[in-house]
Amino acid sequence: MDLPQQLKAVTLTHVRYRRGDQLGHFLAWISLVPVFISLGGFVSHFLFRRELQGIFFGVGLVISQFINEFIKTTVEQARPETCALLEACDSHGWPSSHSQFMFFFATYFSLMGCKGIGFWFGLRSRWILNLLHWCLAVVTMYSRVYLGYHTVVQVFAGAALGVVVGGSWFWVVNSVLYRYFEVIEESKLGRMLCVKDTSHIPDVLKFEYDNARAARKNLEGTAKPD
Repeated sequence: MDLPQQLKAVTLTHVRYRRGDQLGHFLAWISLVPVFISLGGFVSHFLFRRELQGIFFGVGLVISQFINEFIKTTVEQARPETCALLEACDSHGWPSSHSQFMFFFATYFSLMGCKGIGFWFGLRSRWILNLLHWCLAVVTMYSRVYLGYHTVVQVFAGAALGVVVGGSWFWVVNSVLYRYFEVIEESKLGRMLCVKDTSHIPDVLKFEYDNARAARKNLEGTAKPD
């Protein structure tokens, strides 16, 4: 049987680093953070929480990636010369989609924290969480240069675009689309999918915790025999 002359790998998790390079190994895993956020974070969020803020957060990331792909195919700037070793020469490099994804995520998440949307345990925890996301964004950006997938200019372009698109989409969601959240909740599809908006609740985690305990106590109270 004749083998095909050219084979191409699925590049979703196909990240290469130099053998024996421990830092490269670590950064290769860091480079996969956008995949973990997309597949683990937002899919599980929709399945178990179905918050409109989180859903539109995910929609914004998808829109951001479409914008990135459009710019890449329009500009057609090549990746660095190391792309030959990484089997990445068949795709364009400006702007970096990994950098754009992570900086969109960090920007949007920080703005949610500033507005008090989401699971916030207090001001100190809010700053710690925001610092974590920005550190991940910076390390991911660095990993793409270190591993040879992008130039410095390409990752900074992706980061800048991610901040701009993330901030713009946050404004669209919370200044334009937010007024339709109740309509979405009360729609037939919204009721069927059990989507909800809790962004008006200051501490969602404490609210849900108290209500869950109260529901359990009520259930135990009704279950007791007379």
